[in-house]
Amino acid sequence: MDIVDLSMTVGPHFRWAPEISVKGDKSAGDQFRVTRLATTCHGFSHVDAQAHFIADGPTIESTPLDRVVGPCRIFDLSGVQPDEEIGPETLAAADPGGNPGEILLLATQWDTKRDCQTREFWTEAPWLNRAASEYLLALAPTAVAVDFPQDYPIRLLLDGIRVPDEEHVTHDVLLRAGVTLIEYVVNTAALKGKRTWLCAAPLKVGNADGAPARIFAIEDMPGTPGGAAS
Repeated sequence: MDIVDLSMTVGPHFRWAPEISVKGDKSAGDQFRVTRLATTCHGFSHVDAQAHFIADGPTIESTPLDRVVGPCRIFDLSGVQPDEEIGPETLAAADPGGNPGEILLLATQWDTKRDCQTREFWTEAPWLNRAASEYLLALAPTAVAVDFPQDYPIRLLLDGIRVPDEEHVTHDVLLRAGVTLIEYVVNTAALKGKRTWLCAAPLKVGNADGAPARIFAIEDMPGTPGGAAS
């Protein structure tokens, strides 16, 4: 078994600007070193709850873990180009096939093409159209994980531009229907096959509309489809 880390490191970033401070110095004789973090629940690698997009929707502590931990099939979208509109035909060609109730990981390997610390990661990314979102919904996944800013309007948020809700197509089609969104996965180029076991458990933050997650894949897990023999 191999464990592949798919999480962004929480640290200085132009978009989210987390506040990280450290109190205590063990080398100076302090008893503990304690780090304090203040940041958005929707920065870095994170999980969206329906409350992020739907009035009175369930908050993140209501997300069952079996929706974000489990068998996952990988759509190899590494050939997708910058600023490319991804439609259902592209997804169908990349779909290795599987069963309802799986997590779907859309792997463009975008972090190998643009640095996530730069504006270009957001403004030059490929994006999903509504038909692509509807294609994914028809596969009946528990969650969809993405390694790129998957809705075109996400780039507009950098400049404070708001568009109608329905233009955030994965939120409007998938999240609204109860499919959990796992956003800003990285390091998908390190995944070896078409199937894996994905863990994207969000922090259990009460009454929050999302939460950071340590996302990782367990490759060749015994007893899973495509894994080692039990």
